[in-house]
Amino acid sequence: MEVEDLPPLCEESGKTMQASLSSLKMLDVGKWPIFSLCSAEDLHLIRQACVFGSAGNEVLYTTVHNEVFVIGTNCCGCLGLGDVQSTIEPRRLDSLSGKNIASLSYGSGPHILLATAEGEVFTWGHNAYSQLGNGTTNHGLVPCPISTNLSNKRVTEVACGSYHSLVRTADGEVFAWGYNNSGQVGSGSTANQPIPRRVTGCLQNKVVVNIACGQMCSMSVADTGEDSRSYSELAKSMMKAIVLQGDCLIHGCLSGQASPSLVSPLSRRLHCESIIPSVCRSKWTCVFSLQVACGYAHTLVLTEEGQVYAWGTNSYGQLGTGNKSNQSYPTPVVVEKDRIIEIAACHSAHTSAAKTQSGHVYMWGQCRGQSVTQPHLTHFSCTDDVFACFSTPAVTWRLLSVEPDDHLTVADSLKREFDNPATADLKFLVDGKYIYAHRTLLKIRCEHFRASLEANEDDVVEMSEFSYPVYRAFLEYLYTDGISLSPEEAVGLLDLATFYREKRLKKLCQQTIKQGIREENAIALLSAAVKYDAQDLEEFCFRFCINHLTVVTQTSGFAEMDHDLLKNFISKASRVGAFKN
Repeated sequence: MEVEDLPPLCEESGKTMQASLSSLKMLDVGKWPIFSLCSAEDLHLIRQACVFGSAGNEVLYTTVHNEVFVIGTNCCGCLGLGDVQSTIEPRRLDSLSGKNIASLSYGSGPHILLATAEGEVFTWGHNAYSQLGNGTTNHGLVPCPISTNLSNKRVTEVACGSYHSLVRTADGEVFAWGYNNSGQVGSGSTANQPIPRRVTGCLQNKVVVNIACGQMCSMSVADTGEDSRSYSELAKSMMKAIVLQGDCLIHGCLSGQASPSLVSPLSRRLHCESIIPSVCRSKWTCVFSLQVACGYAHTLVLTEEGQVYAWGTNSYGQLGTGNKSNQSYPTPVVVEKDRIIEIAACHSAHTSAAKTQSGHVYMWGQCRGQSVTQPHLTHFSCTDDVFACFSTPAVTWRLLSVEPDDHLTVADSLKREFDNPATADLKFLVDGKYIYAHRTLLKIRCEHFRASLEANEDDVVEMSEFSYPVYRAFLEYLYTDGISLSPEEAVGLLDLATFYREKRLKKLCQQTIKQGIREENAIALLSAAVKYDAQDLEEFCFRFCINHLTVVTQTSGFAEMDHDLLKNFISKASRVGAFKN
């Protein structure tokens, strides 16, 4: 394929780019063509935005004053203005102004599904298949609250397929309604569902943590509450399962009602016969799932190890496998050697995107009419830009959040003052280097400093127990609530967090180690988890070692493994069947 129209490769790909939510602050909504209808003044006021429609020709956005405005062609009344008249000037949506929007999604009609921070649900727009959940098939010209079966529920996440709707509540329940020709609402039949009803089946007594919709399928990540030690085969160990319903594009699942199977190979789609939710228990589920995202007819899953799996239709290379062959089983997507921390797709497009731990953004699939069959490095800093510049149509895959450039919150101000000698009144001498801090802030943020600095009035504190990178990361955490370390350095910080009894920091260190585990360092990280009594991390590292047993046992770390640890490792591995033929 020709790639002259694709974004240039990052010129400084060797440099580490900070990956955090702060990247959204650099988001330029003007990259979406529909925003060319807005003035510079209007653009400056935007704080949230969603671009939708068959040609990316409708938009809803909120402002700094918590007002809601809409622009576009207004197909089926999807702008919520009470009419079907298009508008090229922003019009205020009075019924939603003053509401704090927490989650928003759109269908193909389009219909709109919106949840507020208070947990209310509003719908409007196309409704030929009852996707608005109000019991009718009349288009909705204004946002209307949906309370049937949701009146005592607080909705935290919404998702739309082409013509069906899904919501997740604060207590982890899922409700669905709308078009159901493939069983995508999980009701046990293929009849359209006119009002919200809870999805049960294998989701009964499960806590769902993430939902997504494709054109005619629904996906969720459910915390199964299962203990891996209760399974004789490690391949079945899992805490979070991908739950499928509808036209799920996957073969090889296990269901108590119906087994998914390949039908109509000429349709170029794989079909799941289950009309109630089923749990995929194929071999790949031995890793924990963090996020699921659905394209038009393909699915992406991000695991806790930072690996992406894909399956479904692949006519534009949207699976990232290097070819255009459909995949009926979850297939790994290889993005250099970097770890993925975010995946992106939307049901109206055949485009996929991902962001790595080092801040690089990749895209693959349909790109301005071309097919990109494997992950391509862009110069973007967020996955949203991929859909603004390359997706057809140019829509948003999620509700955008834009922070003002000229305003610093208290948290932002504190972050800027870390290690600032101009304002600091205390400095730490570690490995011959100074780290500048503020005595009062440390006493407020840390119990250890509250006691130690109370009796010590010195302006310089010498520290020899920990290395400079580790201690600097600890102090920076007190200013920012975050850490940015390699997994090996995070082990040292885990030691410090254990010593200072910083429980939250300990959890962050464990998360960083999980995201950075590799075959070469797995044994070292397992040893550290055992040493610092981090049981969840120990179990994670153990599972990783078993899943990559052949390579791990050939590393120098395994050869130099502590005798007692090696003995316990072999014993535990034997109990889970790692050495069976």
